[in-house]
Amino acid sequence: MFFINASDTPREEESGKVKGESFLKGTIVLTVASFVVKVIGSLNWIFVSRILGGEGIGLYQMAFPIYFFAMTVSQAGVPVAISIITAQKVALKDIFGAKRVFRIAMMLMFGTGLAFSLITYFAADWLIEYQFIRDERARMAVEVLAPTVFFVTFLAASRGYLQGWQRMTPTAVSQIVEQIVRVITMIALAGLLLPWGLPFAAAGASSGALFGAVAGLLVLVFFHIRLNRDIKRDYGDVLAPTDGKPRESAWQIIKRIFSLSLPVSAASIMLPVVSNLDLMIVPQRLEVAGFTVNEATELFGYLTGMAVPLVNLATILTASMAVSIVPSISEAVALKDFRRIDSLAQAAVRISNLVCFPAFVVVFILATPIAGLIYNAPKAGDAVMISAVSIVLLGLHQVSTAILQGLGHTKIPMFNMILAAVAKVVLNWTLVAMPAFGIMGAAWATAADMGVAAIINLCFIYRYIGYRPKITELVKTITAAAIMAMTVKLFYDFAGGAGEAIATFGAIFVGCAVYGLVLAATGGIVRDDLERIPMVGRFTVKILRRVGVYK
Repeated sequence: MFFINASDTPREEESGKVKGESFLKGTIVLTVASFVVKVIGSLNWIFVSRILGGEGIGLYQMAFPIYFFAMTVSQAGVPVAISIITAQKVALKDIFGAKRVFRIAMMLMFGTGLAFSLITYFAADWLIEYQFIRDERARMAVEVLAPTVFFVTFLAASRGYLQGWQRMTPTAVSQIVEQIVRVITMIALAGLLLPWGLPFAAAGASSGALFGAVAGLLVLVFFHIRLNRDIKRDYGDVLAPTDGKPRESAWQIIKRIFSLSLPVSAASIMLPVVSNLDLMIVPQRLEVAGFTVNEATELFGYLTGMAVPLVNLATILTASMAVSIVPSISEAVALKDFRRIDSLAQAAVRISNLVCFPAFVVVFILATPIAGLIYNAPKAGDAVMISAVSIVLLGLHQVSTAILQGLGHTKIPMFNMILAAVAKVVLNWTLVAMPAFGIMGAAWATAADMGVAAIINLCFIYRYIGYRPKITELVKTITAAAIMAMTVKLFYDFAGGAGEAIATFGAIFVGCAVYGLVLAATGGIVRDDLERIPMVGRFTVKILRRVGVYK
């Protein structure tokens, strides 16, 4: 372990000639792409639901989890591993080694993608026979989704390699193109095949994933060509190992990929496992608390279908930052640049808090009106309000997991998630059965799940790099969030007579403005963070200099 006292945000110095993106710029690019993808996806379901109806959507939803599981297992966390190894080799200017890792990874993905595509296709009859899929009409949708697994594995590996070069724009652009093509083909094929029957229409909608994956892959081919052009310009034809760089055998590279990727994959699988545990425990314990079966189902829907999506939406930026910071830290590790490692960790946690605390305030204070406006379900307010606590903790969990992955310790977040899941199960079993808590007990358990994992992650980060959060920065952020909370509450109460929508959105706008002003006045926003925001960052710094916030 080493202890350092680094400056704020690290300067983005190039370790090689081929220019990458700063982790903050990459974060913003991925955040915008994620938001666009979610908006397009939401609009898509409006049209697809109108075409297929509830029964057709049900057939699609029976097939999709099978595809999602096969896709997750076939990738096995390899994209993260490729990103880590590539970033380290690029940092050491071992360009031949980086390209060789990519070639070996793609061959590996060819094998796993093909295997799981075939397994998914031929397992359709077995899944129906043994009632894993209850409606045999979903068979065609499963068979259509099977080849998608093959292409998605290549897509993920390609993104991981480009991320290793700290190029996040290819991932962002390919995600948007993939989603647009997916949506267009889903709507078009579902409508065209509907006269043939719902099974054909559901299969047509499912095939959108295949067309989207192929389109996304073609976009990445373009970015790979650009990267290779840049490499050739700056390094020449890299056809042999760089002098002085030891050449790893293919087997050594494969072992290293799996040693990094399997824990990431296991952690990913933990998410659906925990969701299934919630499904088994929460409704049952709500009945113990005195709720009827119908009431328990309704409350469970408030939590999982309304509150949790809001939490995930509020943490889009931290999820994107988690992807972007992994190769940045891996690069610093390879260069033994300990000061930069600490600076990246400080910046990641600081930015997570800066974004997640105001999101927490908005969702916590305005839980009931938000649930009413978005879902037309004001009764979901209690579940939404307590779930708001998870926003800060989930953001911290995401960035701390990424820091550990960048350091090469991919197993630790996996074990921490298992410990946190145990805590969640215990709290669900205990709190949900108490009438005073009910579904709010499940929301508290979810917050505890994220909190336990995040805190243990931070303990290990301290152990490995001596990381300590800067208390003054945290105090400034919490103070600004507290003033924002009072502003939001007062504005909402004052403007209530103007209508629910005006009062709610007005309170959010005014509250965010006050939050930003308080942070600027107290120096809670680090200048280097602002300067690295594309397009608007330097302009904002100039304005703040003129008013005396920065010197």
